[in-house]
Amino acid sequence: MPEPSFIAFSREVREARAAGAPLVALESTIITHGMPWPQNAETARLVESDIRAAGATPATIAVLDGRLHVGLEEAELESLARAENVAKLSRADLAACMAQGATGATTVAATMIGAHLAGIEVFATGGIGGVHRGAEQSFDISADLQELARTPVSVIAAGAKAILDIPKTLEVLETLGVPVITYRQDEFPAFWSRSSGLPSPLRMDSAAEIARAHRMRAALGLAGGQLIANPIPKADEIARKELLPVIGAALAEASARAISAKEVTPFLLDHIYHATGGRSLKANIALVRNNARLAAAIAGELLQLSSNPA
Repeated sequence: MPEPSFIAFSREVREARAAGAPLVALESTIITHGMPWPQNAETARLVESDIRAAGATPATIAVLDGRLHVGLEEAELESLARAENVAKLSRADLAACMAQGATGATTVAATMIGAHLAGIEVFATGGIGGVHRGAEQSFDISADLQELARTPVSVIAAGAKAILDIPKTLEVLETLGVPVITYRQDEFPAFWSRSSGLPSPLRMDSAAEIARAHRMRAALGLAGGQLIANPIPKADEIARKELLPVIGAALAEASARAISAKEVTPFLLDHIYHATGGRSLKANIALVRNNARLAAAIAGELLQLSSNPA
């Protein structure tokens, strides 16, 4: 079957697909909106290296000049990391960006779409979007949650971003039928912190168990993917009690400036970065790398299940 003309695979990803090797998708908004230059490019390369070291192939996804790139060449990654005013793409505007021949970075939702089109079942990110605080007035709920309910990709994240209303985010995920599985602990993590104060709906202790659950959903004909909440390593976390007042101040500032929609998350992350003296960025890098390593392990287990079906 010929490849769609609107998808461009990097050389590394093309070779991995031909060899039947495990692949892990990566988003690109973490490069364009999640971190400043040059940490964004450095982190992207580190995360890709972590995935290779764990036996899988990284596939960073982005839209460049109207084509959906699955895997970025070195020059493409560098150019994207240096670019300014890059569009932030979700399900609603992914097709429009491509039709206009434009460039955009993919959010969790758009990356899941791209990964599924490319036959990639596992995606590592930092934290998913979710229900924003005050959503009962603003109705600001990330498209990531609906995407998890409809696209069969397992997403490995350090929980939901701590700036969100995490209890409401978990409620919506339950309503949508999305499995929320925390890796090796009973409490749901909160991005920079290992603890959110909330119990996890599910717990699994191995990559193999997570891979089997992914396959079983497909066998049962259940739509959607899984959210795998992988707590940040203890040595890298910022305690929840320390972060709560910082997040509160950031939210108050965003409200005072009437910042809304897609601009909220980048604004809050920048505010928290400065308020923590850069510690939030260091924690962010550590958790993304931790998620990448787990994602690679799950991708390897999925390949084993495909090679040795029960």
